[in-house]
Amino acid sequence: MKYSLKKIFVLIVLTSYSITSYSQSEEIPKEERLSWFKDAKLGIFIHWGIYSVNGIDESWSFYNGYIPYTEYMKQLKGFTAKKYNPEYWAKLIKESGAKYTVITTKHHDGVALWNSKYGNLNVVKKTKAKRDLITPFAEAVRKEGLKLGLYYSLLDWSHEDYPNFTRDKKRYENDSIKWQRFTKFNFGQLEELTKFNPDLYWFDGDWEQSAEKWKAKDIRNLLISKTPHTIINSRLQGYGDYATPEQGVPVAKPKSEFWELCMTMNNSWGFQPNDTAYKTSNQVIRILVDCISMGGNLLLDIAPKPDGTIPEEQVSILKDLGRWTSKHKTAIYGTRAGIPHGHFNGYTALNKEGNILYLYVDNNPNGSLLVKGLKNKVNRIWVVGNGTKLEHNVVGKQYWSNVPGLLYIDLPDHAQDKDVTVIAVLLDGKVDLYREEGHSIEDN
Repeated sequence: MKYSLKKIFVLIVLTSYSITSYSQSEEIPKEERLSWFKDAKLGIFIHWGIYSVNGIDESWSFYNGYIPYTEYMKQLKGFTAKKYNPEYWAKLIKESGAKYTVITTKHHDGVALWNSKYGNLNVVKKTKAKRDLITPFAEAVRKEGLKLGLYYSLLDWSHEDYPNFTRDKKRYENDSIKWQRFTKFNFGQLEELTKFNPDLYWFDGDWEQSAEKWKAKDIRNLLISKTPHTIINSRLQGYGDYATPEQGVPVAKPKSEFWELCMTMNNSWGFQPNDTAYKTSNQVIRILVDCISMGGNLLLDIAPKPDGTIPEEQVSILKDLGRWTSKHKTAIYGTRAGIPHGHFNGYTALNKEGNILYLYVDNNPNGSLLVKGLKNKVNRIWVVGNGTKLEHNVVGKQYWSNVPGLLYIDLPDHAQDKDVTVIAVLLDGKVDLYREEGHSIEDN
């Protein structure tokens, strides 16, 4: 391939300023870095950007050709953040019972919510907000004692040096000079975000390029060299720390020890006034319980309006969540995955020591609750949140058999929670379950 003198000069300059190969000699062990994450159980996702102005799909609207790119970018004029109150946001998130929050610093449309010196496409330079929106939020989050997560899109469909523009149009196929410029831009913005020392980086958009092309290993090393305690989600082409299933609640427990389900309150990530298909507070609480029972977290999304206010429906759900999480905190934070399905007709969890079995009752039972295959002696059973002691009895235990009897627990109506009732079963030691097929009488 022949290059002009001008192109050769540009290539030499870019090569001389190539991305530093960051190395990390001794990384903090994964289990130590993710210990808070495993205990957290609930986080709040925030999708906020210019897409909230018209209430359309974030970035995908122009990428899929639903709206021309020029029309999409006109939303810059309507993004004001004039009622943005990061302190209120942080307090509301804390009230919900969440232990961490993740905010979109930049979606696929390339519009940064902080005053980046890399490029001009940010809310300070291009919108009526005219201010950095990430810094005050980070400060408010820290003040409330919450963990801070930053979402960042690796791809940037607005950047002139990024190859992909829309689903039907590419800027180029192979151009090492342009790609080198884009890589430098990406690393530049990421290094700017390290000043916040986030507890978590939430990447997105990694599917469009390979780990080698993204320089994923170098990205990871850069972030951890700046903030050794930080953790990274799975969307970094194999260089993340934990799994991130999206929208659909896993039916089977994910293989990863560390995971979170990211999910919307309605059907949209960003603010869309026409999307009124909100999940009920009860449904959200039951989804949270589902995640807890499998040892994971729920990262629940909110979508602020362009002026920075949070829709009333979303505020209501967060407050309802807060009522339930506050009442049942001992059966939420720091718990571990419950016992296998079949032992109890519902969701379960265990405390870290494994000697308290939590039963989540999400309906009004028709009769006593039943736990099967429990070898342990039961010391005490109570309703979490009000301490009501519950009566229980064991039925069908034969003295000559090692097969446990059936544990029945009485749950009166007055002791039940309006959403999900939680029962604590204190055992005489670490939970011990019978998992065999049983046997016939050989001696009596």
